Amino acid sequence: MPTLFDPVQLGAVAAPNRVLMAPLTRARGTRDHVATPLMADYYAQRASAGLIISEGIGISRQGLGWPFATGLWTDAQVAGWKQVTDAVHEAGGRIFAQLWHMGRLVHSSVIGEQPVAPSPIVAPGHAHTYDGNKPYETPRALELEEIPALIESYRVAARNAIAAGFDGVQIHAANGYLIDEFLRDGVNQRTDAYGGSPENRTRLLREVTQAVAEVVGADRTAVRLSLNGPTQGVDDSNAAAIAEAAARALEPIGLAFLELRELKPFGTRGATDVPRQSPLVRQHFSGPLVLNSDYDAASAQADLDSGLAQAISFGRPFLANPDLPERLRTGAPLNPPREETFYTQSGEGYTDYPALEAA
Repeated sequence: MPTLFDPVQLGAVAAPNRVLMAPLTRARGTRDHVATPLMADYYAQRASAGLIISEGIGISRQGLGWPFATGLWTDAQVAGWKQVTDAVHEAGGRIFAQLWHMGRLVHSSVIGEQPVAPSPIVAPGHAHTYDGNKPYETPRALELEEIPALIESYRVAARNAIAAGFDGVQIHAANGYLIDEFLRDGVNQRTDAYGGSPENRTRLLREVTQAVAEVVGADRTAVRLSLNGPTQGVDDSNAAAIAEAAARALEPIGLAFLELRELKPFGTRGATDVPRQSPLVRQHFSGPLVLNSDYDAASAQADLDSGLAQAISFGRPFLANPDLPERLRTGAPLNPPREETFYTQSGEGYTDYPALEAA
């Protein structure tokens, strides 16, 4: 069986190992949502990943409510990300852009309008804003006639991602954001073609994915899902039904890979007793499967050995260990992440984690 350190083909991308860098929001862009030279340093440091999946990148002003996060809807944003992808490629790496619409998990003070969602249900908790944390606002339900323009925003962002030098794109359909809100019946209470049955609730996922694949090629298109248990107030009454429907919807497209963030009973960033859905998804999705959340080297290798996964993505371990594949290969100790610096704007806790030779 392959090890974590063996190569794997992910669509058009030949990854030299199976240790992928998961998407991580880090808030190091400008207020105009432009990537910075500091971000180029950060990603280039992590170029030994089999594939880097970028932080969430907004497809539009409507969908990007995280302060100092970045977008891909203006020429300046494309240019900003071009310096990042150039740095990663010069360091020998590969990088996908994760396309992000945050749905109801934004605040009008950041995006300049009322949030949108499948249904007008307010999220629990608070939104991050430039003026501190504020309670989430009740979103308005997207109208049917608005959905074609939403899908076009994904097309434009995907086209811009390729212009910015990315090797492909991943559609963020997880973690309680817009597409995940449509997928799961705890938030989606629509009675039209985008609500009700699992097949209807996967319609937006399928239409967005097909649109992106038409722009960049299916072999450079990936999707991220999180289907077992609650995430940011989004949940489903039947995880298996929506997991099977999503896998069946994506199977004909021919994705580069499908990534599943799966909560565990002992999860450090959320926990659940809902079983993971990857074994069911594996029955209906034949492409490469990438699994994520609370893995170490042993548990990652076990899921490769079983044939369940073709690669494993690591988030916070990669955040704190720019040379994570080598540390996992040699059994070297890991730097602990410094959570208080996750969303600041400096290089502290961002580009100053030591690699092995400097430790």
